[in-house]
Amino acid sequence: MRKILTVLAALASLSLTNCGYNAIQSQDEQIKANWSEVVNQYQRRADLVPNLVNSVKGFAQQEKDVLLGVTNARAKVGSIQATPEVLNDPAAFQKFQAAQGELSSALSRLLVVTENYPQLKSDALFKDLMSQLEGTENRITVARNRYIKAVQDYNVTIRSFPTNFTAMAFGYKEKPNFSVDNEKEISTAPKVDFNPAPAPSK
Repeated sequence: MRKILTVLAALASLSLTNCGYNAIQSQDEQIKANWSEVVNQYQRRADLVPNLVNSVKGFAQQEKDVLLGVTNARAKVGSIQATPEVLNDPAAFQKFQAAQGELSSALSRLLVVTENYPQLKSDALFKDLMSQLEGTENRITVARNRYIKAVQDYNVTIRSFPTNFTAMAFGYKEKPNFSVDNEKEISTAPKVDFNPAPAPSK
């Protein structure tokens, strides 16, 4: 009886391997691991925001709207639970993506403002924070690229024959990915690439 069970188990294992079940499982776990790293790096960036805002505030208190924009964008990011369940919910994923895009845009506006304050740009704390931000943005890019590749591989697997039947049988669906437009917007560190607009004449 034991031999029969062993043979059946071996056949079942072989069947699951040939139908792509194991590949789907492996790729799904890889996506979760890569997603965790994406979230960790975004959290690292969010953690830098309060110190960055306070540093700028010390030299540019009059830039209240810009500072408030960064603070609010950071709060929106913090309100989203970026759990692995987000990966199976396109609407939730889009919400996460949009919130991170808003924070990137807010940080870019903040950096434009700092161009008006030479003393701020030469401040040791501010320069250290900017160095940390740049490093974090680079790590975000790497983490996002790994996630994007993992999702692409997974989505191709569950759409390909014969693993598409296995995916349907076990309820595996395509996972959302970062959009091309969003990728252009927030995959690189915010940079000041134009001069601040001159103040309107009175």
